[in-house]
Amino acid sequence: MSKKKKVILIVAVLCGILLAFIGGQAYAKYITEIRGDGIAEVATWSFKVNDQKEHIQEIKLASTSNNETLVNNKIAPGTSGNFNIIVDATGSEVGINYNIEFKEEANKPANLKFIYEDVEYNSIQELENNLSGVINANDENKIKTLNISWKWDYETGNNEEEIKANDLIDTQDAEKLQNYTFKVSVTGTQVEPQA
Repeated sequence: MSKKKKVILIVAVLCGILLAFIGGQAYAKYITEIRGDGIAEVATWSFKVNDQKEHIQEIKLASTSNNETLVNNKIAPGTSGNFNIIVDATGSEVGINYNIEFKEEANKPANLKFIYEDVEYNSIQELENNLSGVINANDENKIKTLNISWKWDYETGNNEEEIKANDLIDTQDAEKLQNYTFKVSVTGTQVEPQA
């Protein structure tokens, strides 16, 4: 073999080794793949009203009255009573906005009043506007008891003329009204989480 061919052969071998070294460095790498699972636990939802999961109930005032003011198991001027709406989010891991609505009201005596947190309301719609609220996710006590009183005073008015006019209204209500009824709807909605 000629000297020229030996040099070309040596150069070719060196180029091959050099290319293998460079190529090996370019393509060699350490690979470690670690696998895991994505897990997202869903927060628990629990919402009950008066220990029921149904949200509409009928409340009869005669069954909520103070027995000593009840007249033949019927309400009349001079009767009063109270009832509770118990909103329970025990077991819920999210905050709850609760909204209370009164529906299908029929035959309300004009002088019947509602009392909630020492404020007197002339109508159930006025009362409704002040009953909704929030139970936060981190509240220690997740039960809200809304105690609502009602009364139909024996005489209403500030002077003799007003008392006579209201007595006439009470008499007319007693003649034409048979049952005062309404339904309560309580809706619970998750509080939107804050960023």
